[in-house]
Amino acid sequence: TAATHNHVSLCGLIYVFFAGVSAVPGVKYSDSAGGFFYEESGKLQSVTRNRFIHWTSSGDTLQLLEQSLDANLLNNAVRLKIPHCALLPGGVHVHETHDRVTLLILTNQTVHRIVLPHPSRMYRSELISEAHVQSIFTDIGKVNLQDPSNMCVIPSVPGHASSSTASASWLNNEGEALFALASGSGAILIIRLPEADSEDAISLLELKQSSVMQRLLTGWMPTAIRGEQGPSDLPVSLAVQLLEHDAFIFALCQDHKLRLWSYKDQLCLMVADLLVFMPANKELKHMGSLGHKLRLAYSSTGFYLSVYLHCPKRGQVLGGNSGSIWLMCGSFSGQEVLVDFALTPTDIWALWQDEENQASVKYINFEHNNAGQWNQVFVQPVADEEIHVPEDQDPKEAYLDYLFAPGRFTPQAVLKALQISSRCAERILEPSVAGLKKEVTLAVESAIQNSVTEYEFSQEIYRQLQVEFWSKFYACCLQYQEVLARPLALLVNPHTNMVCLLKKGFTSFLFPCPLIDHLYMSSDEHLLVEDETAITDDPDVAKDLLQLVYCLRLVGDSISPEMASLMEMAVSHLQSPERAAEQVMQDLLTRDTSDLMELQCKLQDIRNPAHVIGLLLRDMDLESELDIGDGTGSQPLPVRMNLAQLFGGSIGVSVLCQAAYHMSSTRFLICRDLLILQQLMLHLGENAVLAGGGCLLQLQQELMPRTGLLLSSYYVLRWASQTLASAVPIDTLELNLRQLSVLELSDTTTITSHRTVTSPRTVVELFYQNVARKHIISRLLSQQNSPLSQGALCWSPLSMAIANHLLQALWVNNSSFLFPEFLMGHCQYTQLQEYVRLLQPWCEVNVGSRRFALAQCYLVTGEGHKALDCFCEGAAAVGREEFLDRLIHTEDEEATSTPRLQYYNKVLRVLEDVGLPELVLELAAVAVIEAKDDWKMQATLWTKIFKHHLDLGHNNQAYEALTQNPDSSRRLDCLRELVVVLCERSQLQHLVQFPYVNLHDEVVGIIESRARAVDLMAHNYYELLYAFHIQRHNFRKAGTVMFEYGMRLGQEVRTLHGLQKQANCYLTGINCLRLIRPQYAWIVRPAAGARYERPGASPKRTHDGELTTAPSGCQIDVVELRELEKEYMLARTRLLLAQHDPPSVAIAGSALAEELVALLVQVGLFDAAISLCQTFALSLSPIFEGLAFKCVKLQLSGEAVQSEAWEWLAANQISSVITTKECSATDEAWRLLSSYLTRHKSQSALYHRCVINKLLSHGVPLPDWLINSYKEVDAAELLRLYLNYDALEEAGSLVLEYVDALLGKGHQYFGIERPLSATAPLVWLPYTAIDQLLQALGDNQSNLREELWSRLEEYHHRVERATWDRSHMRRQ
Repeated sequence: TAATHNHVSLCGLIYVFFAGVSAVPGVKYSDSAGGFFYEESGKLQSVTRNRFIHWTSSGDTLQLLEQSLDANLLNNAVRLKIPHCALLPGGVHVHETHDRVTLLILTNQTVHRIVLPHPSRMYRSELISEAHVQSIFTDIGKVNLQDPSNMCVIPSVPGHASSSTASASWLNNEGEALFALASGSGAILIIRLPEADSEDAISLLELKQSSVMQRLLTGWMPTAIRGEQGPSDLPVSLAVQLLEHDAFIFALCQDHKLRLWSYKDQLCLMVADLLVFMPANKELKHMGSLGHKLRLAYSSTGFYLSVYLHCPKRGQVLGGNSGSIWLMCGSFSGQEVLVDFALTPTDIWALWQDEENQASVKYINFEHNNAGQWNQVFVQPVADEEIHVPEDQDPKEAYLDYLFAPGRFTPQAVLKALQISSRCAERILEPSVAGLKKEVTLAVESAIQNSVTEYEFSQEIYRQLQVEFWSKFYACCLQYQEVLARPLALLVNPHTNMVCLLKKGFTSFLFPCPLIDHLYMSSDEHLLVEDETAITDDPDVAKDLLQLVYCLRLVGDSISPEMASLMEMAVSHLQSPERAAEQVMQDLLTRDTSDLMELQCKLQDIRNPAHVIGLLLRDMDLESELDIGDGTGSQPLPVRMNLAQLFGGSIGVSVLCQAAYHMSSTRFLICRDLLILQQLMLHLGENAVLAGGGCLLQLQQELMPRTGLLLSSYYVLRWASQTLASAVPIDTLELNLRQLSVLELSDTTTITSHRTVTSPRTVVELFYQNVARKHIISRLLSQQNSPLSQGALCWSPLSMAIANHLLQALWVNNSSFLFPEFLMGHCQYTQLQEYVRLLQPWCEVNVGSRRFALAQCYLVTGEGHKALDCFCEGAAAVGREEFLDRLIHTEDEEATSTPRLQYYNKVLRVLEDVGLPELVLELAAVAVIEAKDDWKMQATLWTKIFKHHLDLGHNNQAYEALTQNPDSSRRLDCLRELVVVLCERSQLQHLVQFPYVNLHDEVVGIIESRARAVDLMAHNYYELLYAFHIQRHNFRKAGTVMFEYGMRLGQEVRTLHGLQKQANCYLTGINCLRLIRPQYAWIVRPAAGARYERPGASPKRTHDGELTTAPSGCQIDVVELRELEKEYMLARTRLLLAQHDPPSVAIAGSALAEELVALLVQVGLFDAAISLCQTFALSLSPIFEGLAFKCVKLQLSGEAVQSEAWEWLAANQISSVITTKECSATDEAWRLLSSYLTRHKSQSALYHRCVINKLLSHGVPLPDWLINSYKEVDAAELLRLYLNYDALEEAGSLVLEYVDALLGKGHQYFGIERPLSATAPLVWLPYTAIDQLLQALGDNQSNLREELWSRLEEYHHRVERATWDRSHMRRQ
């Protein structure tokens, strides 16, 4: 049995009892401890399974702690303080009933009772499946500790005997609490506390005389007691046995006599002198002792009693049961002091302390050990007195690693040493490992700096200073750790046989020791008397094994710390263990040969060393098939759920993992010594090995390599058991979980905990708690004869089975990959890298899986190329390793894919999730070669290659990958993505220049569909398509594209920018058509109702699901070059209008030519309107009418309108006229109108008539230039216009001038070549209009009318004369 340490801090809420007493001077007791196990703590299906209470007392303070190996108890620590009182050592008693737990506490002046609820009453069901549950101390604050019914002050008479610490307590059937203690008169004082709700008063009773004696136990002779008891009869140890309705009190007195009292009868029933069982010693009869101890144990057949008689130079342990008494062991040396001992129905456990304050634990089975031989318990030392620091390691690092190694030093010891070294440590209230490391480093380095007087010194001197000051601090820590490690009591669970060692600062648990470890750690005297039949059935093999172990012990004792460090460094640095062992062997040969001679003699006593070494190696080799069962076949669901928390508490986890660490450490030493011993056997040859050369050859070729492998394997186990887990934030764990979900590993059993690592725990503890424990319990449940097959819990076989299964789960040569997978799933990447490094050169199991895990580590650390190399190396193991097979086994994977391709696919997904496209491309290239016969996988891989090349901007490589894709649909998808992405990046040159072999129609269809589907102003797909056709000299296609682009711009984009682009599109289209032959200079415009079909689009269906029929007879409109030019002119005019008048953009975008002319006239763009009318063969009349109206408006308006008119006047081309005076806007407008009439001739002077009509309609006098110009063209029409608007005077004047012109006066102004004469051409007058004028003049204007008549008469006279002359000339 070996002890494992579990550091538990005894702290909690402080509660104070005020008993109202004064301190008794001179009374001071030593610190003590004790504990209590629940009655059903050994039942597998109990709420109190593996649950216990223990306490320590010091002075007036009692610290109570409830612990469980299966769950973490909340609010489980409490501290009680009873001022002015001293707690009696062993004065705390716990009694359990079905519904309550009662604490009975005795001090030198008071007794107390605290009633707490039973754990079974605190939970709704007996099924405890949670990892955290409430302790019975949770509601202790609600208990009235000052209740007079639950406490009693011991009266001064008879009072308490301060020299005796004996006490006992019990609960009777009525629920009353009874306390027994030694009174001041030497008797037994009984204090009875009735129930809290009872009206009975507290009573006291003193047992000090007896009148009747009777024989109770067979073989025990009673002695009559007469008179009063003297001080020599003072009880020094008490125990109570309840029987029926009476309580029997065993009192071991200082006069070496055992007395039995009946509480009911108040009689002393028996007195036994225990000196008769010891060797004769007259001095003992007259010498009392206060160190005697008495223990009782109970079983189904009766009870057991054990007595320890304390003597100054020797001690004696006696035992007995209900029928007899016997001598258990001979005298003990006075060099050891019994601290405590415990009794069970089968064993006696004893805790001793020698003169050097070193504790030792021994036990004996009094049923099967007739020789009285005590068994040895291997207690781990507190720590090494000195630390060996290798030359290649920093002293600070070495000491910190050793100080804060798990289970080695308590934080209290380090904090106490820190407080001595540095005052700053006083502010550390709750020390954490990280905080303590920082403070310790600062304190030691500060001390080093304070001791240095020179500013410069060598590295060697600095290293010496480091070692000096770090060793001082370490010695201080060691001193305080030894104080905290002082043993106080033994605590044995009688139901499970679990043994705890209660110390001042923490608790240690005793763990069963395997046979080989037991032999190796046994002392020489125990090894010599070892029972050979317990080792093996063959006595010769057993003797050889004992001799071999003895030789190993000799080798181990001869190894110096430097040699041990050499072996460890060799394994750690991946060097050959055999060579290191050979070097150590050579060093041993150069030392004292006395040990070597003894070792050689012992080796010659081994008959068959190769066989026994092979037997030892087979026993230590943990390689096995881990057939993990689910445990569902034999146990019901509630049982499995309850057992799911078995040893799941932090204490249980720590104990089992510490046991695994000690086992791996011990076996590492065994393998180390065995390897050195084998090297020595090879060196000595046949002189040391009597078996001959064949044995040496077997050693060299088979056994030594196996030993080296086991040495490395156990080194890895020891390293893992001592390596602390890294604290991981919750967000990092969640990110890691998302990455593992890509691998579809998140549903496996290894990824079960998302909690962060907050306390300093080893990776093995986390692995056991989160992963291995469930597998181990399931495996034990599935086995027939496992320790869990019984209803009772037995500590030794169950804990040993769990520890062995844990070591097997960690064993590197087993096929299980749970531990590395756990490290990977819980972000322990640094530890995982070290784990893989330690296994790399020699472990041939799960090589590929480890490479995969190492690759995950490299991904986290940002070393992508290393990760890729590891991923590729791991591919070779696909199909041969369980983890990789599980990794690639997914339901949605194609059945035709090979395992390696599935592996590559998973890795590619991981690299994509991490965001490493370069590595994806490298690995995909490898996978393409692997998938040469799988076209579906090739299509997937080429698609990935295309995607990541495109993402990285490798356009040429992306196009090459696109063309290599064997799947036409994926190729089309990639082509579509290539077009879209390059357009978004504006890398159109690359897109246009690709050859697109056999993909020309597809890319055109893709660009066309994209162009027709997206926003025109946000994307330039039409321009891309235009460039695409221009690159291939397809000018008509290019022109078609630009025409469609411009047409859609006019329909959808009613903005200035849209009009600009539309004009450019039409102009570009014109240029394209002019580059081809005239007979081919045409394009097709789909008529209204036509639609564009996207290549590759799904067919359209009706609401009934039927396919829609394509429209037949789609109208086709052929657009020739001249029509395109008209469209360009229209677009350019719209743009001009929008630029000049922005509010008209929305209207101009869809305006036809006629509408656009009106808009242009409205804003004053007359030149553009004339050009548009000329292009589309439209009449200019609206233009002249509009311009005439603007002239009228300007003439009648003020300066504001005049100034605004210059804007539209400037937009029109006005012929320059040299003038000497400043022109107004009105003058310029009239001049513009005049120029238009001059430039644009019309039939019958239509435009003049329009202008004059507009002016006269607004009552504006006609300008002279207009009258003169129109007179020359059509004076008769001018006269009619005057008459239409009642301009009689102007009409009369016009008639007079016209008649004068006919008569020869100013005929050139009316376009008359020659005046009226016989030889001139015929002339005429508009008589109808003149008649209308004369009629209109009437009598109102008689002067004008008479003048007209007069002039007409003259004209008529001239006409007659001319007519006569013409006739005369004809006759001649």
